[in-house]
Amino acid sequence: MSTTINNNEKSVSSNAMGYFFLYIFIAILVLTAIIFLFKSSLFDKRTADASILKNELYANEDLVFSDNTKAAKKWLWEFGDGAKSTAQNGTYHYQKSGSYIIRLTIDGAMRVQFPVTIKDTVTTKADTALTINGPTSGIVNEEVRLEAVGKGTQFEWSFGETGRVDVKGKTALYTFHTPGKFLVQLRSDKSRPVTHIMYITDPSLDTVLVVPGEGERKIIDDIRARLQAIANGADFNSNYYYLTSRYLCNNEKVTVAIDQDSTKRSTDFYSYCMALTFGGEISVDQAQLTISANSSCATLLNIKQHSAKTVKK
Repeated sequence: MSTTINNNEKSVSSNAMGYFFLYIFIAILVLTAIIFLFKSSLFDKRTADASILKNELYANEDLVFSDNTKAAKKWLWEFGDGAKSTAQNGTYHYQKSGSYIIRLTIDGAMRVQFPVTIKDTVTTKADTALTINGPTSGIVNEEVRLEAVGKGTQFEWSFGETGRVDVKGKTALYTFHTPGKFLVQLRSDKSRPVTHIMYITDPSLDTVLVVPGEGERKIIDDIRARLQAIANGADFNSNYYYLTSRYLCNNEKVTVAIDQDSTKRSTDFYSYCMALTFGGEISVDQAQLTISANSSCATLLNIKQHSAKTVKK
């Protein structure tokens, strides 16, 4: 009887141990599954942070690629032409033009792709267009000089005053005899004709430009003071661009008629201001701004100045 009881107790004990280990095994499986799901959930929340600098390039440009995905450790860039790279960031040069799909695989799981177009390199041709270099204003009975810039062996100038060809050659010297607005035409054997507008002023007929609300004297003093500041070595740009924008309609080629020490000459406004900075000691006495009757912009600046020589003791 006691033997039977002992055997039953052993059987119950053995079954209890089996269930115990079974429960432990199940618990381990559940815990492993939870950890796996937790990690998978975290991984799924990661997003790729990759980019290429441009999706359209010319054949002579390098493709710039980069990835900033958080915690990423491995990269595989496939450029669509058979080439690959395992770098996180870098550049790649395509050998042929065409359309490609760039694919990036991050840590063997996350994938992103970019379309890119490679264009043939365009060779920029030298500009052979004909242009005219020179002032846009002048004074009656004073010679103006214009230069043809561009290829050609034959050049013909029509200054619009006579109705015919006035000058031949790459450099044109011409004297207008009447004031007004003239359309200068230049033709060559290598380019299409080009035009250039000239405003010619007669100082004896023009009127002084007066800004609304300000008197003539205030304008003259303002211009003279700014020019004197340039001559004295003050900041060139602030004074120069103030004058061109306020009084010259941003035209740096306005003619300047200079009367200095009983000598008269003319030049454009930019050249005059530059000469002030290197011309030694100059005192600007008067600065009279004029416009033609049919224009709202200045066409002439009359300057009276003298050399301010310091007498050394």
